[in-house]
Amino acid sequence: MRVAIIHYWLVGMRGGERVLEQMLRCYPDADIYTHVYDPDAVSAAIRECRVRETFVAKLPMARRHYQKYLAFMPRALEELDLTGYDLVLSSESGPAKGVIAAPDATHVCYCHSPMRYLYDHYPQYRDGLGWLQRTVFSHLAHRMRQWDLASAARVDSFVANSSFIARRIKRVYGREAVVVNPPVDLSLFGRGAPQARSDFYLVVSQLVGYKRVDLAIEAVRGTGRKLVVAGQGEALGALQASAPDNVTFLGGVSTEKLVELYATARALIFPGEEDFGIVPIEALASGCPVVAYGRGGVLDSLQDGVTGVFFAEQTAGALLAALERFEAGSFPAGALQARAHDFSEERFRARFTAAVSAAMERQRSMVTAPLAQIAPPPGLVGAG
Repeated sequence: MRVAIIHYWLVGMRGGERVLEQMLRCYPDADIYTHVYDPDAVSAAIRECRVRETFVAKLPMARRHYQKYLAFMPRALEELDLTGYDLVLSSESGPAKGVIAAPDATHVCYCHSPMRYLYDHYPQYRDGLGWLQRTVFSHLAHRMRQWDLASAARVDSFVANSSFIARRIKRVYGREAVVVNPPVDLSLFGRGAPQARSDFYLVVSQLVGYKRVDLAIEAVRGTGRKLVVAGQGEALGALQASAPDNVTFLGGVSTEKLVELYATARALIFPGEEDFGIVPIEALASGCPVVAYGRGGVLDSLQDGVTGVFFAEQTAGALLAALERFEAGSFPAGALQARAHDFSEERFRARFTAAVSAAMERQRSMVTAPLAQIAPPPGLVGAG
């Protein structure tokens, strides 16, 4: 079986690239197609594969400014020749699923999210631009949504990384999706003898507005509770300038330091709404409970009163009340670590290959079934 994996761009190692690594474990002979590829920025597992770029990579300074070539990406995907591939796997967060697979091939899209800057986060992206850029982007986004919706029809089966994203896929594309939560490398966390919990709360996050780190800072203001913030980003300066003395900023930290923080923090605070959220799983694997905003992907991984505490509104007051409720409870480390193992790399591979096999079987049955046995698409019954 020949397999092609389409990944939006390969210029770093984040959650999407970790999923790609596990796809390669499932299908080690797969070819990778991507818009731009920086071998120095990815793992050895990806570098060992055959990676082919679309024509976007030939545009000026594409490896640094690839997102500025968004308008060219639909055409670039459609010009890829995927003849001869039996299985096409698209890894979608940026444009990836719009390829044209062979008629008898099965196309499975693992969707991290429909493109956020076209849908949920569109107002924030648009309003952060200058007037000329905003005018151009508004026109481009409108056309991209039309193409994005049309290209969804080329996918035989969607796999979502969370129930939250499955609902977004249903709303945007009108398609059902199987949920296979992304893999988390648990090998680094929770090893060795348990360490004593300290008295500080922890935030591990990229420091950008929608992560809502400001809520954690405001919740501990004037309370005497210690907060440690690990991460960097464009909002770092503003957050530091407004933070009280009981908040410490560490900037970017090493993996070793992160392991130590998870192992000793009183709890992790997770104040943003995420598509899934790998950081809370890493905390659970370390025996660290989580105080989280109870929306988004964390509803797949966390349970109020068991793995920590939820707060229902993104306000400092709601978070402070959740901290007080957390401090009155008990969260045994063993139960937290057991929950984390439901999201291991091994379980991801088993669930993902099962979802792909089911999609291929459905596609085979459609190809071999007599035309009269194939149900017409919704809305066409009785047409004509």
